[in-house]
Amino acid sequence: MHPENALRRRLLIAGAAGLAAATAAPGTAHARGAGVVEPDIDGTAAWGARSPRGTISVLRYRPSRIVIHHTVSTNSTDFSRAQAHAHAHWVQDLHLDKNGWVDTGYHFLVSRGGWITEGRHGSLQTLTGGTTFVLGSHTSGQNDQAIGIACEGAYHAGAVPPDAQWEVLVTLCAYTCAQYGIPSARIYGHKDYSSTLCPGVYHDMLPRLRDEVAAARSA
Repeated sequence: MHPENALRRRLLIAGAAGLAAATAAPGTAHARGAGVVEPDIDGTAAWGARSPRGTISVLRYRPSRIVIHHTVSTNSTDFSRAQAHAHAHWVQDLHLDKNGWVDTGYHFLVSRGGWITEGRHGSLQTLTGGTTFVLGSHTSGQNDQAIGIACEGAYHAGAVPPDAQWEVLVTLCAYTCAQYGIPSARIYGHKDYSSTLCPGVYHDMLPRLRDEVAAARSA
């Protein structure tokens, strides 16, 4: 593993235990109050997103749940930040050019190397504020209720998420739950609401995810 990624993961774990990462390098998370870690998220400007094809709607209330997805992209062995940005471009191009949507449907994406990118424009700003969120396009019937988080990769047929991706997903979910007052029990998978296989093995791992998010919040 790249030394920067290894350091970043150690700091995420330390932050989840309530330890401040005062000398954190770019790409690391830092403590934000007891039991809550604010992860480093590359906004749309940082990864060079295309402009939306229309208006991004901001909903003037807080979401009530999180829905987990996988992007069914290649299970890349490139765990770099550059690959996370390339993946964010791939998803946005798919959603704009094939689906005809206004922007990336997901609010956030977590790469296999543990890098987080903002998906739909405005998602990061509203998450930081903690009182509003942007209307997504990720789960039928839930787009005005849920934050959509998508994990890079295809997790059917026994594929297992890398540790880096899992650890950062826990941190992102814990922070999102804390910001919006979402109970960890209200983390769901796409297939809970649609006839789909998404998010693959991640759906089987939801009980563990809920438990680890709850533990991270109470650390």
